[in-house]
Amino acid sequence: MKKIILIGIFSLLPIVVFNSCNTSTSQTLAVKTADEDSYITIDTSKIPNDKFGESVRYGKELMLKTAYYIGPNGINGKYLGNKMNCTNCHQNAGTKPFSLNLMSSHDNYPQYRGRENKVLTLAERINNCIMRPHSGKPLPLDGKEMVAFLSYFKWISTFVPKDGQFKGAKNMEISFPDVAASSERGKTLFTENCARCHGNNGEGLYNTDKSGYTYPPLWGKYAYQPGSSMHRIIKQAQWLKGNMPYDKVAIGKPHLTDAQALDIAAYVNDDAIHTRPNPKTFDYPNEMSKPIDYAHGPFGDTFSEEQHKYGPYKPIIAYWKKNNLKAVY
Repeated sequence: MKKIILIGIFSLLPIVVFNSCNTSTSQTLAVKTADEDSYITIDTSKIPNDKFGESVRYGKELMLKTAYYIGPNGINGKYLGNKMNCTNCHQNAGTKPFSLNLMSSHDNYPQYRGRENKVLTLAERINNCIMRPHSGKPLPLDGKEMVAFLSYFKWISTFVPKDGQFKGAKNMEISFPDVAASSERGKTLFTENCARCHGNNGEGLYNTDKSGYTYPPLWGKYAYQPGSSMHRIIKQAQWLKGNMPYDKVAIGKPHLTDAQALDIAAYVNDDAIHTRPNPKTFDYPNEMSKPIDYAHGPFGDTFSEEQHKYGPYKPIIAYWKKNNLKAVY
């Protein structure tokens, strides 16, 4: 395949934590670093000029400007309960390395999901995101928007190996310290690294026409629900390590230490000081499939809810390994 040097659509913005960009005019999605052969780059000028291509392009638009199209004031439907966009977490419309990358999602589903304790189709997984992070209602499975999401995921999947093994396919790994993550330490780090974009109160910043967020909210009634993956401290810390602060991190070259990422995630997800929509929504009915950083029991081990949420995680992982079980996180 011919190598193309491209500049990603988000690479020029000074953005910190959960970046969202509502501009979609660029013909590129993934960002290359100095090591140009290390990461897969998608050239959206290759989208076919036919009906399927129209669906792919709309799917990309939905990723970038979700709230504009299907948010509370959406022009094509009102399915979301907030104005966050898919690209807030799945950056560069799901193609950025180490950013909840979606380029293999079409090949990876159906798959078992511990949150529901059943095998989900990709369409069901999309609706899971619509209902959890976006506090919305399910898209019709045969509707234009769902078909567009699926078309887009199918198209981007053609750029990656079918075994799903490529650099940046998953979030960055975290090495766990011997102490618990600290919301108190995280507050200081948040003030230093995140508040300038997301506000001291985590309220985020709307774009100019208020159709969505330039910097999305991190807690409060318009942020993601407790059942969302970003509410888990390990999961969020892995994402933070690979992506934030946006103006100081390069792809594959973190700015935050592992401990710092865990502490910021602990502060953002501290339910004692921050509110969220639908706080009584609990998931993972099978305790043996529950991630170790999910904070609601019962658990398949002897550790407290406090330790499951904040750590230290090493003893929990060791316990599962000793019992010939795999700790999920």
